Amino acid sequence: MLNTETPSSSHTDLDLYPTEELLHVLIDDQFNAIRAVRQVAARIAGAVDSAAPRILAGGRLVYVGAGTSGRLGVLDGVELLPTFSWPNERALSLLAGGKQAMFVAVEGAEDDAEKGASEIRELALTANDVVLLVAASGATPYVLGALQAARASGALTIGFANNPDAQVTGAADIGITLDTGNEVISGSTRLKAGTSQKVALNSFSTALMVRLHKVYGNLMVDVKPTNVKLLRRTVSLTMHATGRDEAECRRVLEECDFHVKTAILAILSDISVATASARLAACGDDLRRALQVQQK
Repeated sequence: MLNTETPSSSHTDLDLYPTEELLHVLIDDQFNAIRAVRQVAARIAGAVDSAAPRILAGGRLVYVGAGTSGRLGVLDGVELLPTFSWPNERALSLLAGGKQAMFVAVEGAEDDAEKGASEIRELALTANDVVLLVAASGATPYVLGALQAARASGALTIGFANNPDAQVTGAADIGITLDTGNEVISGSTRLKAGTSQKVALNSFSTALMVRLHKVYGNLMVDVKPTNVKLLRRTVSLTMHATGRDEAECRRVLEECDFHVKTAILAILSDISVATASARLAACGDDLRRALQVQQK
């Protein structure tokens, strides 16, 4: 029996616990999710370093999963646009059962290996694409079908599973085992197995965006102001990075369609927004490098 499915020998009277004790048990077990991710930090770092040149060359991120794992992939991908201005068309998600499975469980969809393969083939992957395949068991047919098709296309495949020696991690170019063991509630991988997947995917994509120069220092300088809150954030980020007052920062931001990178470079280098935009482009969209050009 898979580790994630094996009944736990701890807390066998869980249903008899007082509510507060029950919550302490559930919460404390989540710390094991973080430990599992930390144990494979080097593997995740290797995945980031392998993915970065492909993505810089124009590749796409493609998340593949079923159930909780698939929904976590969707969540990670859709958050890249507002946080890092990453285009939606370059962060795609394949969820067993289709979009409706995001909200309602589609029974049996995860067992269709050919569906996973055909949906990958429809994307016409290239060698620059990066496919993230997530399955707690590591043996979900839909995910394995997608993996086989992705590998045939020459794309970089990164497999995440919560069981050692899983098929998805063994067959992927890079396998990452999040060994969370059994669950407090037997087989419920929406608990710490799901948490470990969320942390691993979030850490991978965030580190990748840092490598792609979407962050300056620890500031999200490519944030896309899609609402009032984020619009205010662009102003506060620019003020923080430049030390200038709100009026000046807002004025420059308005000139560059609230692109924080461009505003920071224009203010600190005392150049026009147009010149700042051109310099950023010449420096591969790397704000730190663009600022160093001015210093020289």
